[in-house]
Amino acid sequence: MALIVLMTKKSNINIGGLTLSKSMRILLACEESQAVTKELRALGHEAYSCDIEPCSGGYPEWHLQQDAAELLKQKWDMIIAFPPCTYMTNGGAVRMYPQKGVIDPKRLAKAMEAKEFFMMFYNADCPRIAIENPMPMKVIGLPEKSQVIQPYQFGDPYSKRTYLWLKGLPNLTPTEVLTDYQPFINGGGGRLNRDNYKGKKFAGGSSARSKTFLGIARAMATQWTTGGI
Repeated sequence: MALIVLMTKKSNINIGGLTLSKSMRILLACEESQAVTKELRALGHEAYSCDIEPCSGGYPEWHLQQDAAELLKQKWDMIIAFPPCTYMTNGGAVRMYPQKGVIDPKRLAKAMEAKEFFMMFYNADCPRIAIENPMPMKVIGLPEKSQVIQPYQFGDPYSKRTYLWLKGLPNLTPTEVLTDYQPFINGGGGRLNRDNYKGKKFAGGSSARSKTFLGIARAMATQWTTGGI
């Protein structure tokens, strides 16, 4: 269904049947980079990044350095969360299963702790929720995803399969689909012999690998608060 945007005298916005305030109070959980926070602030929203680490986005006045669980007790118009994925991601399957068919109980226990943290956002008392994570392992048992997106669908020349879990929000619409792109993360194994892997530089370190691309950040901010594409 197409998004319908109507401005009222009270400066409200109607997106797909949802009436939103022109200025929304939005929590960006586990977002020390402030990528989406800055895009939302540029649109006039009261957006706050939150992480137990200091922010690297350059706007500490918009950053809440504390446990996100406490902030969920407050009322928010929208929550966008980027919970840690280290123990849940499918990319860690080789460590979850050190031997074929044999699961590492300690790593599984850590994965279940990560799932509990993920579900805290998924079940939060908020009308609009978005959670971003890479593809999880089936053994984790996360809820069914709402959408799969790639950076190259939003103008960034990389592939990095990203899952979205959405409540009260529409799927993101691609803004600029590129056909020339390369993997953002070194998948290892036989992939390194593929043409689009050879001679390429890949993101190193968990912080770099978990970055939110500008195109996706901008799409989240505009499409989820104004219906703009």
